Amino acid sequence: MRSHKKLATAVAALAVSAFVGGQALAAKYGQPISEADVAAWDIDISTTDGAGLPEGKGTVAEGAKIFAEKCVACHGEKAAGGPMYGSMVGGIGSMTKPKRKLTPASMYPYASILFDYTRRTMPMNEPQSLTNNEVYALTAYIYSLSGLVPKDATMDAAALKALKMPNRDGFMVDDRPDASAVLCSANCPKLEPILKQ
Repeated sequence: MRSHKKLATAVAALAVSAFVGGQALAAKYGQPISEADVAAWDIDISTTDGAGLPEGKGTVAEGAKIFAEKCVACHGEKAAGGPMYGSMVGGIGSMTKPKRKLTPASMYPYASILFDYTRRTMPMNEPQSLTNNEVYALTAYIYSLSGLVPKDATMDAAALKALKMPNRDGFMVDDRPDASAVLCSANCPKLEPILKQ
């Protein structure tokens, strides 16, 4: 009899705990999200024209200091390669050679890709912790190491949009039927298989 009372008490306590916990979850996850909450994650940048690049600016010299503080441990001195990542410098013109060197200067068709990637993912141990000014400065520094901008350059949205990358024309449109995609969220046409029997 005593064990039944203990079991009933434990079940009742568990039920109350689950109810209270469920109420806390509903309060936390059942609220509408605010525009301010969305704005922190809505950081898309159009790579082809730089639309969405934020306000801010940074110089090559500022980028060198930030790189030494926050990036060198993974990327190595002057972004030449470190324990976590390979070189981010040079490689221009190597994409058509048998031994390609994959760097932002060699493979990115649009300059804003480096800004976007850095802002979203770096530093690895604290992504999205860099300010827009820091990201502009780091972008200026990285591109200066490959000679794409002068050593005294200041990078901002206008400068980034104007920077023509060396391999911009080295890409082709993938127009295969199976690679095309049209955004559709309602009344979408049925996709037919393209495999031939």
